[in-house]
Amino acid sequence: MSRARTFADLATASEADNLGRRNIVDNGNFAVHQRTGTITVAANTGTDTLDRWEVDTANCDEISIEVTQADDIPPELGEGYSCKLQIKTVESAVASNEIVRLLHFPEAMDCQRLGYGTANTKTTTLSFWVKSSIAGTFAVNIYADDGADIIGSTYTISSADTWEKKSLTFAGNTLGVIANDNGHGVYLQWIVVAGSDFTATDNTSWSAYATGKLAYGHVTNTHATTDESTWQIAGVQWELGEVATPFEHISYAENLAKCQRYFYTQASGDNDPLGSGVAEAAASSSWIVHFPVPMRTEPTLVVEEGTDYYQTFGGGASDNFNGMLLADVSEFSAYVYNNSAKGAGGNTAGRGIIAVTNNASAKVSFRAEL
Repeated sequence: MSRARTFADLATASEADNLGRRNIVDNGNFAVHQRTGTITVAANTGTDTLDRWEVDTANCDEISIEVTQADDIPPELGEGYSCKLQIKTVESAVASNEIVRLLHFPEAMDCQRLGYGTANTKTTTLSFWVKSSIAGTFAVNIYADDGADIIGSTYTISSADTWEKKSLTFAGNTLGVIANDNGHGVYLQWIVVAGSDFTATDNTSWSAYATGKLAYGHVTNTHATTDESTWQIAGVQWELGEVATPFEHISYAENLAKCQRYFYTQASGDNDPLGSGVAEAAASSSWIVHFPVPMRTEPTLVVEEGTDYYQTFGGGASDNFNGMLLADVSEFSAYVYNNSAKGAGGNTAGRGIIAVTNNASAKVSFRAEL
């Protein structure tokens, strides 16, 4: 892209009151991956993958997909990663009710700038880089949760195994207001596979949701039946206005903090500290965890459990245990404990303790996803 073109696009963004922090999508460069490693998505499941992104395989019978944070990106993007989906178990055929999609959920409070449901509703542009081992026509849609309204479009991958940039512009939604709360604002959905139930009804203007509008215009379904086929995406940006401006680069620290509102990995691997607290009984120790940023809502505890994966020590003694439980929690902190059901049993009541991980596979996280 020429410098003149870049300046022209940024000028257009400025006119749309959209110059700074214009990307509504979190982790659009896929740099944050707190769950780490390869995520396997089984048939008929919705699975958290890279931070703020979910892969859904609704109604599928056989398919399994590996999702990875790939360092393969378009050179023009300059930084970050891509989110790569690779088929590891194929469907024998694509049934009418089967769908595979990548989803992102902007929070409602972050969608107020859209003006949906008002006279000041805004036109938006969704841009992204995509690369697929199979060329063809694929669908994208925006679903506004509070009003149950939907609009969609399609894009064509012209050449297999080649990064291509796509830009789709969507009219503003006058039908339903997005509540100013911490719930779903919209669903952004990239369709990879869609049965005929989802492709029957025109969705090219805002209207009430119907199943047939979810993937209108989607044609290419051979990813589902092609072993080792790949589809990957990078540099996702959703912004106000009719022009796709250059991808908005923010620091990794800011990107991580935005993601930690929804998912926070406190410890991963051996010898990571968990907290300090007290042994309330021989088989019950407790400690406090303070979150680095306020979470979207009271989170749930996600623990990788195994024999002696964790340990408390204090006063010259230690006690191994297998997992932990959540007692009290707020958006700011959590009260965590173990007990005999989690393998605890070697402490002295009243003794101060420090809790740590004790195995390379140990992992403790807190989840407040939409």
